[in-house]
Amino acid sequence: MYSTVLLRSGPYTERTSCHFRTDSIRTPLPVAQSSTGMNAELTSISSRLWSLDENRLEPGTDYAINLQHGTKRYWKRDEAREPLFTYVSPKSLQKPTYKTFIALLDNYEKETNVQETVTEVEERENRAFLDAIMETKVMKEAHSFLVSKGKTDSNVSKFKEHLYRIWFRLYRRTRDTSVPDSSGFEHVFVGETRGGAGGGRNSVLGFHNWIQFYLQEKVGNVDYRGYLMNKEPEGPHSRFLTIQFAWKREIKPEGSTFIGTSPEFEVALYTIVYLLGNHGDNHMQVGPYKVNIKCFHHGGNVGDRKS
Repeated sequence: MYSTVLLRSGPYTERTSCHFRTDSIRTPLPVAQSSTGMNAELTSISSRLWSLDENRLEPGTDYAINLQHGTKRYWKRDEAREPLFTYVSPKSLQKPTYKTFIALLDNYEKETNVQETVTEVEERENRAFLDAIMETKVMKEAHSFLVSKGKTDSNVSKFKEHLYRIWFRLYRRTRDTSVPDSSGFEHVFVGETRGGAGGGRNSVLGFHNWIQFYLQEKVGNVDYRGYLMNKEPEGPHSRFLTIQFAWKREIKPEGSTFIGTSPEFEVALYTIVYLLGNHGDNHMQVGPYKVNIKCFHHGGNVGDRKS
């Protein structure tokens, strides 16, 4: 069984070797497929990144989760009375890539159609995060791999600028707004909302990072409602979950997230899939987990939505 991850881009023109015009769709590229239908190349690089993720936290040691009961996408009742996270080591969150990542989480407006602005302080925080992750083996491997595929510049400073454009450049999430109200980083890692409190099925957009989930749950903004029964996790040591939750009373009926993985691992993985993967399905194995990353290009940013 595959868990699905959906990567979407935002509308702006990127002046790099990976060039998209506004609202363009990239033609699918032929890729090597294994006998199981998985993308062999993406599986291979994902496995290398997984093995190099030295900052990944260990379940039962660095963190603990309480899965409780299963639910279904259309169920409205809460099947989990307790929080998902019972413990996360404070020391773990002080690692450089975690600390600089956490500093970015309060830089955004939650609601779509509300203009985002990037202050000088916030830009420095964005760049400090990129500096930190580029010191890790995971990001160095991702950079080397993308250079070998002709997808980015070999110069580290230019690669950082490439990452900045992909993840932090503001864009319009929908055509009905005239203001830049989103970025790839906000959508994937922070989350966004659309509609009023207690709104419909698409109220919560993005929000696929376990660190943001833990921190929001800790202050009472997130209510974990159970794991999806058709994608039952392997147990409290599972590093990939498909769950239902509410964020400030807005419902996410189904969303997938890695658990315990480092910020650099997730940035590396999604950047590679965005720059190298097919338009549409990208079946691969990431560590012990089979996932389908669906990637759609509408411009030069990335905005992930997992379901």
